[in-house]
Amino acid sequence: MNERAGTPAAESDLVDVTALLDAYFELKPDVSIPEQRVVFGTSGHRGSSLNTAFNEHHIAATTQAIVEYRADQGITGPLFIGSDTHALSHPAQTTALKVLVGNDVRVLVDEYDDFVPTPALSHAILKYNNSGAEEQADGIVVTPSHNPPSDGGFKYNPPHGGPADSDATSWIANRANEIIEAGMIDVKMAEPTAVETYDFRGNYVDDLGSIINMDAIRDSGIRIGADPLGGASVSYWQAIADKYNLNLTVVNPHVDPTWRFMTLDWDGKIRMDPSSASAMASVLAHKDEYDILTGNDADADRHGIVTPDGGLMNPNHFLAVAIDYLYRNRSGWDQGAAIGKTLVSSSIIDKVADSLGRTLWEVPVGFKWFVPGLIDGSVGFGGEESAGASFLRLDGTVWTTDKDGILLCLLASEILAVTGKTPSALYRELTDKYGDPVYERVDAAATKAQKAALGKLDGDAITATELAGDPIIAKLSSAPGNGAAVGGVKVVTENAWFAARPSGTEDVYKIYAESFKGREHLQQVQAEAKRIVDAALGA
Repeated sequence: MNERAGTPAAESDLVDVTALLDAYFELKPDVSIPEQRVVFGTSGHRGSSLNTAFNEHHIAATTQAIVEYRADQGITGPLFIGSDTHALSHPAQTTALKVLVGNDVRVLVDEYDDFVPTPALSHAILKYNNSGAEEQADGIVVTPSHNPPSDGGFKYNPPHGGPADSDATSWIANRANEIIEAGMIDVKMAEPTAVETYDFRGNYVDDLGSIINMDAIRDSGIRIGADPLGGASVSYWQAIADKYNLNLTVVNPHVDPTWRFMTLDWDGKIRMDPSSASAMASVLAHKDEYDILTGNDADADRHGIVTPDGGLMNPNHFLAVAIDYLYRNRSGWDQGAAIGKTLVSSSIIDKVADSLGRTLWEVPVGFKWFVPGLIDGSVGFGGEESAGASFLRLDGTVWTTDKDGILLCLLASEILAVTGKTPSALYRELTDKYGDPVYERVDAAATKAQKAALGKLDGDAITATELAGDPIIAKLSSAPGNGAAVGGVKVVTENAWFAARPSGTEDVYKIYAESFKGREHLQQVQAEAKRIVDAALGA
């Protein structure tokens, strides 16, 4: 933990926006250098123009690759595009528009030249594709999510409205790098004058009554504070307050590409992570002024929930409460609708699912795994431990197939309005029933070769029979819910578990661990997890 974590950003912490924008246009990537290639992670291509990792050539080539990919897939409908408040997002969207128009793609931008949250774009794609149109639409969101102000990001959402799967992103990234290496000669560009518009905000906000009990929130009169953290949801929150006559205050309506109003995250960097107490320190200062206080990251696909009695909730804790509440209060959902969780989310969710008599659908890390179930209604709720989730409408039909931080923040208010109890109080009731787990993620050093080996590790390669004094009951290298490879391993006992996965950006592997026996036992689990994994890797 950096000694300045949770303190206000100083002038020396701020990015030089002019230098950032100049670098976007002036620096040209060399794809023979790994750090300068187009690489799609779980949430698109990300990087800083200052490091020649997110520059005009990257975006032009990636957009051209998307054009070719959608043509190959027979996607002939409109492409929705929107961007968040990062400094690099606007120029990147302009670059993308030039390529899309140059390739005669019908493209729709925001009607009011507003920022576009990820969930609003997913909502737009699904609304169009469910309207009976013969051709299918897709979309691009220009955002690095909660990353620091120096970064840019570029995500592709195919017609299902959610994150593209690895087959699509690998093809797009490989083709983009080919285009860059060939000198950009395959890129077609034109001035972005022939573009259509779409009211992302109006369509999203007007539809919220189909998924959230807005009447209960309004009638309760609860005091709601919403902090967009300088992100794309800023005008959405005021529109929600006005549309549904809520007692809601936009705590911080300011947008600044340097994010000078933020407090520093755990590592001393500016990062718009609503699940981090350090990044949310300035928001937490207002916790006693509201009955529910919330935060979102820059593209509003993540949520942070603050209550007067509990402060900032751990994302796992709120997911458990949300699941318990929704499955008891959504009579329009199919009785067979499963509960979706990633395998690194808290096991208290397993206990909640068991108490509800619902199927637990445990999948690898990545929201894309929930997309098919949300579309057909077989999964009622899909959530990640990193504070990302979405769920079905009141009638059991799909809402978004990407994470929706605005939605989860509104759900916190609905929970309080309907039950009269804060989500923090309801979580304490859950722990009284099922135990109080301690959860943490730590990093362990690993070489590139060890990371590659861990990503392909088979659970059977683990020879240990005990973990922190308890018999091991499962060694998983594929997810129980869908059988997909987890890109690592998960080891489970009756009272604890750990999962180890290689980092995609650093020479470390991540150890997620949880214990129902307390902090000391968790530390024992973490220590033994490292020994078990190192032994399996031959370290």
